[in-house]
Amino acid sequence: MSGHSKWSTIKRQKAANDAAKGNLFSKLSRAISIAVKTGGGDNPHTNYKLRIAVDAARQANMPKENIERAIARGQSQDANLEEITYEGFGPGGVSLMVEAASDNKNRTGQEIKNIFEKSGGRFAGPGSVSFNFVSKGMILVSKKDNESLQDLILSLIDTGVEEIEEAESLAVVFVPPKELFDYKELLEKKGFNVQKAQLVQKPLNFVVPEKADAQKIASLIKKLEDHSDVQRVYSNLSDSNINR
Repeated sequence: MSGHSKWSTIKRQKAANDAAKGNLFSKLSRAISIAVKTGGGDNPHTNYKLRIAVDAARQANMPKENIERAIARGQSQDANLEEITYEGFGPGGVSLMVEAASDNKNRTGQEIKNIFEKSGGRFAGPGSVSFNFVSKGMILVSKKDNESLQDLILSLIDTGVEEIEEAESLAVVFVPPKELFDYKELLEKKGFNVQKAQLVQKPLNFVVPEKADAQKIASLIKKLEDHSDVQRVYSNLSDSNINR
């Protein structure tokens, strides 16, 4: 377990993403299509990436027909949608990984590079920052009324969960990617308030930026997240000096 500051961006980013419904549905559709192409077919029970993507779409109240179209697109041999990860640095040396889904990776790559350069960052090649990240399944669990965060964490430990961190009023549980839904269902059956479950790139080391750089980094991350092809942005930013 560790302090809350480095994960306090989770709730803020979720609120920002949920507010942009039109763009959100587009991103969710692409995530579903990519999961079908790269995760092993159109069956959510055998394709854990698809199961996670469909679950996220349902939580966002995405219409069933939209989900079905996205699955069909992923099955199509004509679909040239690709999953790409871009890497770079923000002001103050913060590492950034940008997951995108694009049907024109050259265009998307150039646009992502421009965002980095115009925001005081630096676009970098494959492997430049990815060594500092590890793939994990992440489950956000909120505490119940009259329950302390410490009590919640102790209850989670009793279920066998080993990697838990704090984020304001949430417990952040990390599990092996392929076991994400098994743990999600286990926690739900035991009565925990599971808020969200998703695959993430978890930083191994965090950077605390200078106050002069903190807002610049936050602005860069937002510009990247707002790009229509970008699925998720991960950083090793500890936001102790960001007050928003």
